[in-house]
Amino acid sequence: MRGILSSSSALLRRAGAQLSRTDCSSPSASATSPLRRSPLQNGKRDTFCSLWFKGRSVSTTGITIYPIVDMQLDYESDPPLDDTKAIEKESSLNVAVSQLAIDFDRDSNLCLERFSRARKASVVSTGSLKLDLALGVGGLPKGRMVEIYGKEASGKTTLALHVIKEAQKNGGYCAYIDAENAFNPSFAESIGVDSERLLIAQPDSAENSLSIVNTLVGGSVAVVVVDSVAALIPKCEIEGEIYTNCGDIQSHLMTRALRKIQYTLCRSETLIIFVNQVRTKRTSSNPGIYKEVPCGGNALGFYAAVRMRTSRRELRYSEDEATGVGISVQIIKNKLAPANLKKEAGIDITFGKGICHESEILETASSVGVILKDGCGYWINNEFLAGKVEAEKFLRENAAVADEICNTVRNEFLQR
Repeated sequence: MRGILSSSSALLRRAGAQLSRTDCSSPSASATSPLRRSPLQNGKRDTFCSLWFKGRSVSTTGITIYPIVDMQLDYESDPPLDDTKAIEKESSLNVAVSQLAIDFDRDSNLCLERFSRARKASVVSTGSLKLDLALGVGGLPKGRMVEIYGKEASGKTTLALHVIKEAQKNGGYCAYIDAENAFNPSFAESIGVDSERLLIAQPDSAENSLSIVNTLVGGSVAVVVVDSVAALIPKCEIEGEIYTNCGDIQSHLMTRALRKIQYTLCRSETLIIFVNQVRTKRTSSNPGIYKEVPCGGNALGFYAAVRMRTSRRELRYSEDEATGVGISVQIIKNKLAPANLKKEAGIDITFGKGICHESEILETASSVGVILKDGCGYWINNEFLAGKVEAEKFLRENAAVADEICNTVRNEFLQR
């Protein structure tokens, strides 16, 4: 320790002596200014340092305090721009942007106003008012990819069908890629899906499925649902033997396909929903702990603007008979909303009918005062309804009133 202190003290003494010689040999330097610059050779270039003296050497009882020298890099700040240079820079920038628009296409336009309009793209409702509010933008964004994953019987397909229903209500055509060969037309129609305006495809391989998705995205299709990613089988696995080890071909295929689909998607307003399954994987850091990972590799998680994980909570009973199930939708990733929003929504699903939309409207509207709750009854449209069952029945029979209340609640939350 003494050796280190003595060597540091020697360096400080030499620096002080050098600064003193510089003061003596520079008659043009100001006597009141403590700042001196000395070039130090450092390899290929000169590094200019600033040296400040702070006091003189003081001798105390056996201790000598030498002058302190602070060495800091000296950087020069840009001089302030005058009006002439500012106009010249703006003119040069306008010429460069105009040249980009001529050489390429209008998508190379760097106008901030156009970028803001693109970020405010329209959305498609999920069919669940609670989930729309939890997403922060009122639904799922058009022109983006969305991943819905979770365990079996956790409401993934039901949620995707409700998105199709909401898109069809606005006059859009939708497509359903049934890779699992498990589509039930009767169940879809009971939810409210118009099967005559729904395109259904059952491709024989993952390559054909993703090619169909890329073609539909370039067309005038509002929503494309792929159910599911885990059932997308590459051709090499279909043509090969069962025991053949094909490696991570599905992951590589998804990576290549999503790059192409994303290029087409950014020029359209189609919403792509990938329904995905989960698998249990042992962690590398702790072999005794397992975690859930979605199928198809990591590419979909990066390309998706919204990722939602569904989980089953509990059954719903009516007169000792199971009539539905409660699920929890956790928003894992959301690029279109602030991070401080609510990340989870609880949804009730009735068997054979889908999401309990009227129950959500009644609960959410009562919390914000759109529907007045009087004891056990509710005031809806200047009409008193005794009990929750009667109120839900009224909303079910009067769809226009339910939509008006839903829009009012949506605007109340999203404008905060």
